Amino acid sequence: MRFTSTLALLLTFWAALPSLSQKLRPTAYTDQPYLQDYSIKYYVQDSSVQLRKILTDKDGRVRILTSAGLMQPHGGQFQYPGQLRPDRSYVPMASRKIADMALLQGQLVFLDDRAVLSNAWAGKVYAPHSLGSAQKLASSPNFTFLISDAQRLTLLQNNALVDTKPAPKQPILEMVFDAPRNRFLMLTSQQIISYSLATKEVKTEFQGNNLSCFALAKDSLFVGTSNGYFAVSAVTFKATALQEKLPCPQLTAMAYINDKLWLGSTTGAFMRRPEGGFNYYYGERWIPSNRVVSIAAGPNQTVQLLTDKGVGEIHFDKMTLHDKAMVYEKQVRQRHIRYGFNCDVSTLKNGDLSTFEMGQRDSDNLWTSMYLVSQLFRYKVTAEKVALDNCLESFEAMQRLFSITNMKGYFARGFERHGHHKFKAIPWDGGMTNGWVQAKDSVWDWRGTTSSDQTVGQMFALTLLAQNLDGEVKQKAITLMDELMTYIIENDWYLIDFDGKPTLWGKWNPAYVNGFSKTVGDRKLYASNIIGFLQTAYHFTKKEIYKQKAYELMQKHGYLENLMRPMAEIGRVDENQGKLAAELSEEWNHSDDEMYFLAYWCLYPYAFTPELKKQYLHAIKEHWNFERPEKNGLWNLCYAMTGAQQFDQKETIWYLKEFPLDMVEWQVMNSHRKDIEPIPANFRGQTITHVLPPDERPELKHNRNLFKLDRLTNGQSELSAGDSFLLPYWMGRYLGVISAPTR
Repeated sequence: MRFTSTLALLLTFWAALPSLSQKLRPTAYTDQPYLQDYSIKYYVQDSSVQLRKILTDKDGRVRILTSAGLMQPHGGQFQYPGQLRPDRSYVPMASRKIADMALLQGQLVFLDDRAVLSNAWAGKVYAPHSLGSAQKLASSPNFTFLISDAQRLTLLQNNALVDTKPAPKQPILEMVFDAPRNRFLMLTSQQIISYSLATKEVKTEFQGNNLSCFALAKDSLFVGTSNGYFAVSAVTFKATALQEKLPCPQLTAMAYINDKLWLGSTTGAFMRRPEGGFNYYYGERWIPSNRVVSIAAGPNQTVQLLTDKGVGEIHFDKMTLHDKAMVYEKQVRQRHIRYGFNCDVSTLKNGDLSTFEMGQRDSDNLWTSMYLVSQLFRYKVTAEKVALDNCLESFEAMQRLFSITNMKGYFARGFERHGHHKFKAIPWDGGMTNGWVQAKDSVWDWRGTTSSDQTVGQMFALTLLAQNLDGEVKQKAITLMDELMTYIIENDWYLIDFDGKPTLWGKWNPAYVNGFSKTVGDRKLYASNIIGFLQTAYHFTKKEIYKQKAYELMQKHGYLENLMRPMAEIGRVDENQGKLAAELSEEWNHSDDEMYFLAYWCLYPYAFTPELKKQYLHAIKEHWNFERPEKNGLWNLCYAMTGAQQFDQKETIWYLKEFPLDMVEWQVMNSHRKDIEPIPANFRGQTITHVLPPDERPELKHNRNLFKLDRLTNGQSELSAGDSFLLPYWMGRYLGVISAPTR
């Protein structure tokens, strides 16, 4: 029954937009489980403690070798870090000077200044040695251990000394047992050395420079250096070329886990992808600090990344996109709903979610409209009452933006309880302390300076509410739409604020719009938006004035020509064209892209004629093609709204899958990476040849530059997933290009 009802809803939608139903519908992506990565972090509390090695035994017990003895992770959940605490499980171990540890048959074996020992096998493994400063340990399956200090190699078997040899001249960095060839391998900064269990021969197998770490993988040995890594045949010791194009080539640790190569560096960790390239784990989105010390397999298919400040436990959980959306749904409801608004950014202290604070945002209703529509789409495809409740709660907040001004047709940027914001008579609308006025209800203040951005938000939400709901909600949406457009027309295409003056950005008047050079983006943007608004208002009210005014703008004032102007013609102008024009064209405005694509839901479906619809489609497609390098799932799906068969569906799914579950804005740095290709500075702000995955870059919001590489601030805010992820996901479901979850 659920499948039938969902299909019926989708068919109803496609039929509602004739241009869509006439075209072949794209094949839906089948939403099957994939591996979603996220991190649980554990921090060491004493910064003087040196963290050295991490291992997990067969029972999932994680132990960390430190300068203060053995430690273990304590507590810790996703986004709620745990701590590293002393391991007191075997009290006598606390007094031992443990120098190294290894795994044997999944059990932990330790090396101290007196013996090789284990608490497994009833404690019977105890092999005394005479290397008072022994530092390195490796084990083989038959209870044979190789240990070393700066002078000697010692082989222990069945708790007895079997052999001793001089140690290599350079300090041994790592040792591993090579089971297929029954030998131990040792790494120094200049050599790979073998020790044969059969012949007791010590042999130099490979010579190099600046070697730092290695990992054995079947018949290959991956070797890290201070400038990349290479592979060596474990049979012939013939080496491949040095791979230098890494996120960071200064390698400090390596491990081969679940058929994947993991590398640690002085600047984060990364995993080599089977198809090429690397997943980069940088910063506190993933790990406590960026200097990686040790890497090991963890419990339940996790990977343990030990850094000099703690452990990042990387999880890989099977999730569908729907499962992921449900994680975000909870995040939004718990920390980003303020008076019914979607607070797109909550402030934090040091990434601590218990410190989150919400406040009025510059574009409360734009972010809220995006969340509202996500819940509307969710309701249309699932019929879940909670989705409708969320949608209507946000609609109530957006309605109050109109009513609180006591100015019919004019809505506020936001509202807050009286006295929280200190009023300043400043004309600019970018700050939080200006544009405020006390409401008629004196316990509230509201903020004017309403702009075109917020108008897009209102019209996006009102349009889709009117299209998809019936009864009182539909009528309220149409009434507000009608009053808003009437207000704009009666005020000569301006939003007039409480001071009787036009707001800075609420201007669609031809003298203002056409006052810009044809290459200034605002001329195209404002024309595209207002024509869409007028078409929608006409469609739902049938008032001829909206159609008449739209044609007047298109035919008399060139707004059709404006909105059809190719994106390739948009660029910089100098101050000869006016100071404002020069400022607006200084760089590509990604907020404009958001305004375009959301308002396309007004422009395209409600075109007055098939000829106009064809022209609009051309403009939308040209804009979408211009944006394709960003691989932005929302832009792709807004284009799919036109019925386009090719809308980069694969890239859209990639975008949704790669979104980080942790939405805290941690410090992210990529400009140092050697595996990306920079390009010359350009108007669009594209920095590299291919956009990075969302979970590796600093910017996730649609109105920001997704090619930005770095963010210095760390843990000062958390983004809401309501506008960034939930809107494109539920839009894909609504359009029928993403299926319901399947198992």
